[in-house]
Amino acid sequence: MQSLAHIAAISLDLDDTLWPFGPAVLRAEQTLHDWLLAQAPRTSSLLTSPQVLGDLRVRFQADRPDLAHSLRELRLGSIRLALELSGEDPSLAEAAYDVFFAARQRVDFFEDAFPALEWLSARFPLVALSNGNASLQVTGGHHFFHAALNPESAGCAKPDAAIFHAAAQAAGCEPAQMLHVGDDADLDVVGAIAAGMQAAWLVRSDDAVAARWSRSSQAPHLVVRDLYALCQAIDPSCPVARAMPAAR
Repeated sequence: MQSLAHIAAISLDLDDTLWPFGPAVLRAEQTLHDWLLAQAPRTSSLLTSPQVLGDLRVRFQADRPDLAHSLRELRLGSIRLALELSGEDPSLAEAAYDVFFAARQRVDFFEDAFPALEWLSARFPLVALSNGNASLQVTGGHHFFHAALNPESAGCAKPDAAIFHAAAQAAGCEPAQMLHVGDDADLDVVGAIAAGMQAAWLVRSDDAVAARWSRSSQAPHLVVRDLYALCQAIDPSCPVARAMPAAR
């Protein structure tokens, strides 16, 4: 690993960094599934389980790669597809999407998220940088952030260097002065370093093998098991950091 240089700002991924993504999207698809069965009953023959909704979204994205940066349009299109295949009114898609989106915002933050964000935001401009469509205004935690970017607002997605550069611009610093924190080795770490930023790889696991850097590309500057460890790596005297190794 490399050592950290001067940090002027920090960008953070959201899904699986501040909260677990899987439970949130499963809950949202279950809520959407139940709503469709109630409001468009003929979908029951197609939507034999909530998982079918996820499969339809993947299918729709494969047919419409031009919509890759619009998560709303991808989900809307897959809902319309479900309605059309079932012989139901596709105009119900907008209302169905609203139900899905509201449920998608119900997330359970990791216990370290708010204490760490409070400490970090008092010292650095923070920018949320996600490939998802969670809204911090709804999930909570928006007051910690200077700005929030996603594919819809930025017009591109991680690992495209342009979205990382947009985050640095929003924070008012050069990319080299920004530390990006995220759980995805390719989207977050490889992408950030290729964009000229510093990178912290968040691996919420006690398995040392899971946190072993196996890419041929440049290794992250930090590997941390949670956001407490990130704070401790930045400042060993940080009061919110638990007494544990900051990195492996």
